[in-house]
Amino acid sequence: MQAEKSMPASAAGQNEMPALLLGAGFALASLILVPALAQRVGLSSSLTIALRAALMRAAGRL
Repeated sequence: MQAEKSMPASAAGQNEMPALLLGAGFALASLILVPALAQRVGLSSSLTIALRAALMRAAGRL
């Protein structure tokens, strides 16, 4: 926590941007791409929900 206080605001913002973009990409994939691909391939709804949950957990860890 001490390191965060000593960094300038611009450096802290630069460190958060890649994580924000990656999290947004995971959210987009889980909400739009996974259901579309699952329907195209023919996966069941339970597998689709499990894939979406896994992607959302991965986005939350960033």
